[in-house]
Amino acid sequence: MIPHRVPPVLRLGPARLTAGLDHTRRLDLPAHRTVHGTPPTLDLEQLIAMADEVDLRGRGGAHFPFARKLRAVAEAARARESVVLVNATEGEPASSKDAMLLVRTPHLVIDGALLAADALRAREVVIAVPEDSVSHASVTAAVEERRAAAVAGAAESRLRVRVVGLPERFITGEGGALVRGVNGLAAVPPGRKRRAAVEGVDGLPTLLSNAETFAQAAVLAELGPATYAGVGTAREPGTLLLTVGGTAVVEAAVGMPLTSVLDLCGAELGEGVLIGGYHGAWLDARTAAGVELSREGVALAGGTLGAGIIVPVGESTCPLGELARVTAYLAGQSSGQCGPCRLGLPEAARAVSGLCSGQGSVDAVRRAVRAVERRGACFHPDGTARFVLSALEVFADHVTTHLEHGPCGRPVRGVLPLPEAEAEPSYHLDIDWTRCEGHGLCAHLLPEFVDLDAFGYPSFREIPGWMVKDARRAVEMCPALALRLADTG
Repeated sequence: MIPHRVPPVLRLGPARLTAGLDHTRRLDLPAHRTVHGTPPTLDLEQLIAMADEVDLRGRGGAHFPFARKLRAVAEAARARESVVLVNATEGEPASSKDAMLLVRTPHLVIDGALLAADALRAREVVIAVPEDSVSHASVTAAVEERRAAAVAGAAESRLRVRVVGLPERFITGEGGALVRGVNGLAAVPPGRKRRAAVEGVDGLPTLLSNAETFAQAAVLAELGPATYAGVGTAREPGTLLLTVGGTAVVEAAVGMPLTSVLDLCGAELGEGVLIGGYHGAWLDARTAAGVELSREGVALAGGTLGAGIIVPVGESTCPLGELARVTAYLAGQSSGQCGPCRLGLPEAARAVSGLCSGQGSVDAVRRAVRAVERRGACFHPDGTARFVLSALEVFADHVTTHLEHGPCGRPVRGVLPLPEAEAEPSYHLDIDWTRCEGHGLCAHLLPEFVDLDAFGYPSFREIPGWMVKDARRAVEMCPALALRLADTG
């Protein structure tokens, strides 16, 4: 299986995860073995010792120590079977690194997963991917390549790999949601937090980690700890994958300056840089100019490295418009199971939209965002809060301009990547003028979408889908029963 189009890769440092990709669009099994060789057989203590020696961390955003996960699963599975679960769903729209791995070098991810499965004596490896995607097709083809090699007697490891396609949504990659999806349930976070290491796939102890983490484990086993630690920093050895601007994937030695990565990609610092994706944080240009790309370096600057996402925003787009787009998207991507997501995130999106239009206030945004922090069934509200609040600080001058003089006039160019919008109905408010008495309650409930004239009578803007619940509330609360919500089709 050779895809027609593949994610491009760039490098700052040695080619490890991206080795061999200069010469081919995709490493099939023979090419993979030529580049990376046959992985060694490691028992559990050997694998844990290697991961501990280089402090291998998860690359999905939380940076949890891989060795600790291995120990936790082994402890929980003493008298039971276990499962290895690869999280390659990559629901974050600004990230392409996992897709690059699965499309271009899928056997490296499989090697790492089988390495862990052999060490744990796990029942199977499950690879969760976006359904009907190129990644799905590529990794499925890779599994079939290995089955064919096993039938031909090519001494492949005993194969127990299953590929599961899940809906491509932002929250699908949350640990609890992923396990539920693999178990055949709706891929949404469970109301009760469960540790996958204790109760995961089919109720069994499950080693759950990101696709890049397993690829890193395979490279670590291939090179050995000493060579693996030959690049990077003393605290964080090795390389990491970065997605810049939503498209370019860069393998860089840990500790590289952010400015070097942007130069390589032909990008500029601009007015602010988002690091860590839509659950990450914004850094102003002056701060970003001195950042080294490591967990420690980004944290010292007040940000979080997350899954290695970098998006600079320049003067060609309105940063508040970009913020409003993504906040509305995040509000629509919640599972809607708890109050902070079901009610709080739409309120935050509405407050950010008001700020962008010049009719809201910073206090309204802060109140809406603070109301959802540390109260959700998962980390989606907390991550969204960090994204919004850090933007208020970095783009404070733009906020002032919008509030004092109205919208800045810059177009919103969609610099922050979002999935292609699905067709969904739009709405507008119709009014029965024989009933309207100019109470103005509708403008109080929907201040960003209702304007009052000098006599208190309303005019309406189109209502976006994420505001439909609030619009229905305005219809229900109209004291004159003068409003009706209509689908514009």
